[in-house]
Amino acid sequence: MQRRDAASDWFATRVGGYDPGALEGAFVDQSRVPVLEAIEQFRRRGDVVFGPPGHRQGKGVDPRVLAIMGEGVFASDILSLNGLDDRRQSQGVLSQAQELMADAVGADEAFFSTCGSSLSVKSAMLAVAGPGEKLLISRNAHKSVVSGVIINGTDPVWVHPKFDRERHLAHPPEPDDVRSALRANPDAKGMLLITPTDWGTCADIQGVAEVCHEHGVALIVDEAWGAHLPFHRDLPTWGMDADADLVVTSVHKMGSAVEQSSVFHLQGDRVDPTVLKQREDLLGTTSSTSLVYGSLDGWRRQMVEEGKELLGAAIRRAEWAREQLSAIDGIRVMGADVVADGLAFEIDPLVFTVDVRELGITGYQAADFCRAAYQVDLGAADACRVSARFSHSDDAETAELLVRTFRRLVDDRDRIDEPAAVQLPAPGALELETAMLPREAFFGDAEQVPIERCTGRVAAEVVSPYPPGVPVLVPGEVISDEAIDYLRSGVAAGMLIPDAADPDMTSLRVVPR
Repeated sequence: MQRRDAASDWFATRVGGYDPGALEGAFVDQSRVPVLEAIEQFRRRGDVVFGPPGHRQGKGVDPRVLAIMGEGVFASDILSLNGLDDRRQSQGVLSQAQELMADAVGADEAFFSTCGSSLSVKSAMLAVAGPGEKLLISRNAHKSVVSGVIINGTDPVWVHPKFDRERHLAHPPEPDDVRSALRANPDAKGMLLITPTDWGTCADIQGVAEVCHEHGVALIVDEAWGAHLPFHRDLPTWGMDADADLVVTSVHKMGSAVEQSSVFHLQGDRVDPTVLKQREDLLGTTSSTSLVYGSLDGWRRQMVEEGKELLGAAIRRAEWAREQLSAIDGIRVMGADVVADGLAFEIDPLVFTVDVRELGITGYQAADFCRAAYQVDLGAADACRVSARFSHSDDAETAELLVRTFRRLVDDRDRIDEPAAVQLPAPGALELETAMLPREAFFGDAEQVPIERCTGRVAAEVVSPYPPGVPVLVPGEVISDEAIDYLRSGVAAGMLIPDAADPDMTSLRVVPR
């Protein structure tokens, strides 16, 4: 399939009259930043506000706070109504910014969210499947998706990922997995696909979309780690280019927006935009921050104007760093060899998934040691590996630092204690039976039971090693010996489970018999 390049389309719009976006027949001036312009105008006018925020654009903030956070943060923290815009929103500040975002990435419509993709994905799920309705969901979903299943009252049909025996890693499900699930559940309302994964492997979105559309249902893509994908051809496929109906991104993850910055992208008629907006309004905040809106607006302009160049440079640096890391004895860097039948469809070249088992340590230990000894913070970690990511913000200095960090880690191996053994589950061992709806299990009566007595019991809580935050146990699932062994041994080896009632895994919250 031919990939769109948003930066090239923008250039064509400017010089050739081509209109790739949602603003039909209109000249699209992607140099505009409506939210940032409104903030600038507000500050220039010197408006005096007798409503929120109570800090009065920083006037009431403790100077000790200003010294750390900066005056500009508070000066730009402005209410949308009677601040960025009037109470009728007659200037259309936010709607213009969202239209520009949609045009930039090839969507019909875009909606900004200031509550992160953790909330956006819940709203997206509700827009496709209401309480009690079935939704196909990749079982390698983040805990925020499982939270959505619980809050929304969704009846989940878990589509299990592909298990990589060599790497002991899960990759996204394939189109045939989705086809089988839809045939077995013809009343399902749609599919939620997670791609890229926390480890950088990607799904065949186009193939899954074709299967979903053959069955007349919508495809939601939780592309939280993929906000950068529309802006360079050498990156994995962007969901809108692959016929997904609704794509959710976390722009703070791989973009230049502040934390909690998320965007819904919508195309086609399988998801009603009014329904989506009302579902989001049901869950979202009524006090959206201009800091998120403004940074989303500015990031979109940056990517349209400079994204191809910036991301191209990041990809080249990542190629160099991958070569250097691959030459280091004792670590293994996942590369293009993972793209194969039964494994990944694509891989993000900006993601480094580094297996440290040959060093005789866990990923937990590697991450903790790098932070403590070198002041380098890595990403996700598990019993086998750690991850690191480049973005357009990285340069030659940070690329060299990443390589140097792993060289030092290998040299300093003797400074790290011998790890406790983690009992890694066999392929399929964590594909647990769902005995009752997650919502019913979570909100019903529960009891805390010693973990050695939990085999065969039904989980009443979410149990997620974090990061990356993919639950081992979902409420309503029947607990197995393999799950218990993995969790107990994992915690002993450094696994963190912050969402469980007992993070030490001496007991579990289960449904009473």
